[in-house]
Amino acid sequence: MELFKLGAPLGEYEGQEVSVNIGRFGPYVKWGDQFISIPRGEEPNDVDLVRAVEIIEAKKIEDAPIGFYDEKPITKGKGRFGPFIKWNNMFINVPRAYNFDLLTQKDCDELIAKKMEKEANRFIKQWPEEKISIENARWGAIIKFGKNTFRPGLNSNGAKYTPDELAALELEDVKKIILAQDPKAFDKKGKKAPAKKKTAVAAKGAPKKSAAKKK
Repeated sequence: MELFKLGAPLGEYEGQEVSVNIGRFGPYVKWGDQFISIPRGEEPNDVDLVRAVEIIEAKKIEDAPIGFYDEKPITKGKGRFGPFIKWNNMFINVPRAYNFDLLTQKDCDELIAKKMEKEANRFIKQWPEEKISIENARWGAIIKFGKNTFRPGLNSNGAKYTPDELAALELEDVKKIILAQDPKAFDKKGKKAPAKKKTAVAAKGAPKKSAAKKK
């Protein structure tokens, strides 16, 4: 019977409804559109409005910017792969060489600069609108289409593509390589490869409307 009480509103805080429930990743406090994990060891049924507000306030402090880079806020947190900072929708792991609890602006500047340099060297060529890119990977260049990965294969001379040759490939050439390895690659996305030529994005730093149902 206690479980049936979960999800019921506890009250309001700052004009937004507060409730407690259990989800895929454990118990949480729902405040408006935000989901805030309840600390380990606490039973969700024991969380009243006063305790929920304490959890909300602790989360607000945790999410507060610790600095700015290029006039954009820097926040920090701990995730599945360890401590990180977040900047401009970019998650950057914080190595043990840094004191995560006492990160300075200089530390954040270094971490962001290193990440940006790495990302700039990652892409050889991009077509963001098509979700296609040619990227440098650990074991050589790859082609990515959405979440799928393909190998460039061999060029017309039967040899591996050089970096310059990959950079010179046009969108249609890349699509042919993808289709050779997965003939239904574009069908899975629910659209055909458009005939119109798209503009590629430089290597550095880088919805389809549903049809009406028949009545």
